[in-house]
Amino acid sequence: MTRRRQQTQEQEDMTAPTSAPRWLDADQQHSWRQFLRGSARLMADLNHDLVESAGLSMSEYEVLVRLSEAEGRTMRMSELAEDLVHSRSRLTHTVRRMEAEGLVARSACASDRRGINATLTPAGFERLAAAAPGHVASVRARLVDRLTGAQLRQLGEIMATFVDDPPEAGGAV
Repeated sequence: MTRRRQQTQEQEDMTAPTSAPRWLDADQQHSWRQFLRGSARLMADLNHDLVESAGLSMSEYEVLVRLSEAEGRTMRMSELAEDLVHSRSRLTHTVRRMEAEGLVARSACASDRRGINATLTPAGFERLAAAAPGHVASVRARLVDRLTGAQLRQLGEIMATFVDDPPEAGGAV
């Protein structure tokens, strides 16, 4: 069974009706709500900082980052959506706006005419280079510098349990 199919089966198992719901106890409920509030606040603050300093949303910034790291600064849209954990529709809307600004260009995939590639333009790379220092300062102030090194590593390990790829041993946080 593929990893994706196994995860789908596990999700179906978790959401299948059972005879009695397993409610969260008080500590679990508190932790769950703190996670919801903390992650929403962190992402909203990081997004606000990026919009204010660079005129980019977090989604747009992440598109630029992923394309800048890709071979030829090009990725197939479906792979980019999966990498960013966005729906294809959401990514299409984001890339369409960015294309209108000249930050990315879309083209037919040479190896599969059904696919569409997104490519980082020189203007997009310049915009990313200009935005990165402010974004890194925001990430440091709002997350990295508020945690110990051990807490940051633990956070990375915890969050890795929710993504498809297993964490790299000794990898960067």
